[in-house]
Amino acid sequence: MAIDDKTRTELEAAVFRRLVEHLRSRNDVQNIDLMNLAGFCRNCLSNWLKEEADAKGAELSKDESREAVYGMPYETWKSKFQGTASPEQLAEMNKIPSGH
Repeated sequence: MAIDDKTRTELEAAVFRRLVEHLRSRNDVQNIDLMNLAGFCRNCLSNWLKEEADAKGAELSKDESREAVYGMPYETWKSKFQGTASPEQLAEMNKIPSGH
């Protein structure tokens, strides 16, 4: 079954919102774990959101894009939920090509 562009865009937007809500509910999952397992993290999502806004000429600051993904100011999320990365986690992350 083929879907039109408008419906596909609506579905993709709904999936993005579900992904963001899922990540918000899983604040026990550290960004470094996401990076090491999937090659992207919450910061990547917020950066991609900002890049797309910039491409469309929409005003969205880095802080606003992060808050859209984290559901709160980034510094608040870090202080509440971000743990200290182990040397093993950092070594694994450094193997990931930059530009993710």
